[in-house]
Amino acid sequence: MTASRPAPRPAQGPAPRPDPRPAPRRLRRRSPRGAAAPPVPLPPLLRLLIATQLAFNIGFFSVLPFLAGHLGGAVGMAGWLVGFVLGLRTFSQQGLFVVGGALADRHGIRPVVLAGCALRVAGFAWLGYAERTWTVVGAVLLIGFAAALFSPAVESEVAWQAVAFEKAGGRPRTRVLALFTVAGQAGAFVGPLLGALLLAVDFRAVCLAGAGVFVLVLAGHALLLPRRVPGRTRVPVRGAVAPLLRDRGFLALCGAYGACLLAYNQLYLALPAEVERAAGSQAPLAWLFALSSVLVVTAQLPVTRWAGERLDPRRSMAAGLALTAAGFALVAAALPAGRTGAAGLLPAAGFVVLLTLGQMLVVPAARARVPDLAAEGRLGLYTGALSSVSGLVVLLGSAAAGTLLDAGLPPAVPWLLLAAVPAAAVALLPSATAEEEPAGRRADERGTGGRGGR
Repeated sequence: MTASRPAPRPAQGPAPRPDPRPAPRRLRRRSPRGAAAPPVPLPPLLRLLIATQLAFNIGFFSVLPFLAGHLGGAVGMAGWLVGFVLGLRTFSQQGLFVVGGALADRHGIRPVVLAGCALRVAGFAWLGYAERTWTVVGAVLLIGFAAALFSPAVESEVAWQAVAFEKAGGRPRTRVLALFTVAGQAGAFVGPLLGALLLAVDFRAVCLAGAGVFVLVLAGHALLLPRRVPGRTRVPVRGAVAPLLRDRGFLALCGAYGACLLAYNQLYLALPAEVERAAGSQAPLAWLFALSSVLVVTAQLPVTRWAGERLDPRRSMAAGLALTAAGFALVAAALPAGRTGAAGLLPAAGFVVLLTLGQMLVVPAARARVPDLAAEGRLGLYTGALSSVSGLVVLLGSAAAGTLLDAGLPPAVPWLLLAAVPAAAVALLPSATAEEEPAGRRADERGTGGRGGR
């Protein structure tokens, strides 16, 4: 049984609203004199979860951007092994999201989030002292599994609360999820800057600082996270996976989202290699990460609003994947010239901009689809499965990308092959339904008496 879609809200005027989702202009209610009232404020739990994402990413991104350089330099790993370890980290995180999501459905979010934070503290501390390949792999697996516990719990609860908030007359769920993304990117902006400062000491200091951030997160959530969320029922783990594996529309969404995540993962593999080639060091890398984060923080909400008024979710994701492919193609086109210095870094900056814009279009639209596709009481499982399939794609794709970058091929070839991945993923996107008509178009049709669907 699939979860029901959000029910229509009561009409504000004499005529009923035919559309089940609120139009953007409904965000501001009118007073009797016609003045615009402020938007409905976010509930306290949503505010806590959005702040949680900010704190998670500060700790995480203070370490991750510098991991590839540490593995290839201080640890002395080959390029293919660095790619495999980075992919293994993503798979142990994204690939096991399905486990964390199922545990959140069964036990609630509080114990799962607290356990994940404790494991992340241990993983970062271990990574700071790991000097051999097997110890690095163990620390990376622990870091990934920690996020596999807390991230799907938080993400599924944000999605559930966003749908409930939408039903209650608040903002559309895509905008709430976009705000969640903005908070995460704000953390991704602060994290690399913190890590770059500490890297002047050594990589161990970076890891211990990341662990310290998660100590604070753990203490804060032990005090503030409610023991039980009103309206949520706990369900057994058994009997949930088989229906999910038979859901072709959901699996197609997972495949396309996996290609998007694989492309984004190249910020940590292909981009550092290109920055090293152009600048002779990875010093500009932190600023390119900062550029990506600033773009998301400043433009995510306007881009989501624009896309919600003009594009259905499928077209929004297709446009995002096309922009991502264009970013890889831009670097491939510039590489034969072999420019270095500031001019050589311009294609990398263009890649970051296009990749980030693509993510802004894909991520909120994909996450907003999951509550409509999830079976009743299984939102954590389906949220986790979306990331688990993506993690499998990244595990295989990152090892292949590392091999390509280390194989001595013409410099443009790996980037062209990487561009083909998001371009091909457009064909996997599930078709949009009538309920997913762009909000702006729905509003226009209500005003002109036009059709209510596609």
